[in-house]
Amino acid sequence: MFILSLTYVKPNDEADRHMEPHMAWVKEGYAKGWFLASGRKMPRTGGVIFAIGERAAIEAYVAADPFIIHGIAEYDITELAVTTAVDGLEILKG
Repeated sequence: MFILSLTYVKPNDEADRHMEPHMAWVKEGYAKGWFLASGRKMPRTGGVIFAIGERAAIEAYVAADPFIIHGIAEYDITELAVTTAVDGLEILKG
């Protein structure tokens, strides 16, 4: 599993201008079966996505995020080897 932590490097109003294409990119990540959960950081300094898949594919997909392309955010990708999960979240152990 991967924790994709994005941090805005530009003001929120610039992020808002690119939010629609970024959210289309997020929805495509779900459609591919890679994204499991996502949301904004509080306070609003970026966001977090929980993802599964092959690292190289995830890294390539992150590079195609409109937020990356337009210099809105930077990503930190952390790989997590999940060993324990509540019932219903066994997919995280993949």
